Amino acid sequence: MSNTNLWWQNGIVYQIYPRSFQDSNADGIGDLPGIESRLDHLVTLGVDALWISPFYPSPMADFGYDVADYTGVDPIFGTLADFDSLFSAAHARNLKLILDFVPNHTSNQHPWFLESRSSRTNPKRDWYLWHDAKEGGGYPNNWMSNFGGPGWTWDDTTQQFYYHSFLAEQPDLNWHNPEVRAAIYAAMRFWLDKGVDGFRMDVLWLLIKDEHFRDNLPNPEWHPGASSFWSVLPTYTADQPETHAIVREMRAVLDAYDQRVLIGEIYLPLPELVRYYGVAENGVLDGAQMPFNFRLIQTDWSADHIAALIHEYEGVLPPGAWPNWVLGNHDQPRLASRIGPDQARAAAMLLLTLRGTPTIYYGEEIGMTNGRIPPELVQDPAEKNQPGIGMGRDPERTPMQWDAAPDAGFTTGTPWLPINPDHATTNVATESADPRSMLALYRRLIELRRAHPALHEGEIHDLRSKRGVLSYTRTHPNSPDRFQILLNLSHDVQTVNCDEGHIVLTTIMDGAGSPVGGPITIEAGEGLLIALD
Repeated sequence: MSNTNLWWQNGIVYQIYPRSFQDSNADGIGDLPGIESRLDHLVTLGVDALWISPFYPSPMADFGYDVADYTGVDPIFGTLADFDSLFSAAHARNLKLILDFVPNHTSNQHPWFLESRSSRTNPKRDWYLWHDAKEGGGYPNNWMSNFGGPGWTWDDTTQQFYYHSFLAEQPDLNWHNPEVRAAIYAAMRFWLDKGVDGFRMDVLWLLIKDEHFRDNLPNPEWHPGASSFWSVLPTYTADQPETHAIVREMRAVLDAYDQRVLIGEIYLPLPELVRYYGVAENGVLDGAQMPFNFRLIQTDWSADHIAALIHEYEGVLPPGAWPNWVLGNHDQPRLASRIGPDQARAAAMLLLTLRGTPTIYYGEEIGMTNGRIPPELVQDPAEKNQPGIGMGRDPERTPMQWDAAPDAGFTTGTPWLPINPDHATTNVATESADPRSMLALYRRLIELRRAHPALHEGEIHDLRSKRGVLSYTRTHPNSPDRFQILLNLSHDVQTVNCDEGHIVLTTIMDGAGSPVGGPITIEAGEGLLIALD
């Protein structure tokens, strides 16, 4: 099948953290009707799909990633009828809708776990990971929690420990059990039958744990002050070989429906990451269509490192695999805070001119920065459990900044996280009126990407780095268009040679139409998109 026939390959995904996008009922928490009321912003921006972080019924110990019912909507966010309305409104605007799904663990209030912990003989006992204490009462092994401390919690009722990769309120499912797999696949079909266009699978690489409960290996690079999770390597709790069979089964569930996409959250080195594309059967890979590539978040922000990253990624992709790129999400510091506001403009041009599907985190399009969270207003359990070592995710989850009003247009109540003080100038309304704003840049980049096949599905050539400037060209075999992209990722003005052509766009939104060729001066953090003669 041609790339042009696959919406998720040519399209752009936009992630919404629902608590923080738009509040419709003045309780200070975003909701599904609020998202529906803001869909026209996504249309104007030019994206093709919205991915919504979890909105399922939940005690909210981890703000929805502790699911108590996979087939409902938490009253905080609305109702199933509100979801149906949002879905219809999105599709009416030619926007696809992708759901966040959490298959690794449930809430400890999920009916499955309540049954499982009720007795050792309950039919659902083996749906979770239970184990006796060591002799003398110690933990079964040294498996740790991502949120700090041991990954085991004692249950007085049944006198065993259960394992949790995250909070004690988030017990891990036993994916070795075929009944668990069948139950999760049934929940997926519930949403697919409603018409959703795909899933982003949370922590997909963690699903399978070692059946023999062997100790993880010590991490020789761990030091006091780092997260206790990394005191051991996840040798037996992550990226187990059996995981790939599970991914194939998930893909088969989606393939029973028309053009649905499976996206996997996977934090692994590239050679291991690309295995999640699966194995080619009759020329089609049978794993996740998009194992998320987070390396632009993790790699040092320099032309040399990013050129090396692109070379490596393109080199390890299996035949038939489609690349994807991510600059930010709900678990990572915001782009403009991480690399600075000028470099964030260059990053936008990079993201939207690379080969592959880009994902934009809400607020990136206006240059939102990390929020300021006083200690008494911290919400994130990752920060509460291990304070002061940089684990907190609240700063990247502050409410979307729609206008310069005191509530940023997000709520008429008290927001669940404080509004970022920079909202007075960094907001959709102000930037919509400014032809040189970050929002104007994103809109123009997306418009160009959509208009030119060379930019959204073409080949990448001549990738190189020189004096802090990243350069590459984009072409398409069925189009005469040829583009050169120059990105000054250094902190100094640079002069480099470029091919003959004319400027289509700069990240500072000036100079369009100017002829170029030979030496050209590029400001620090500036990017140029050049149409070659």
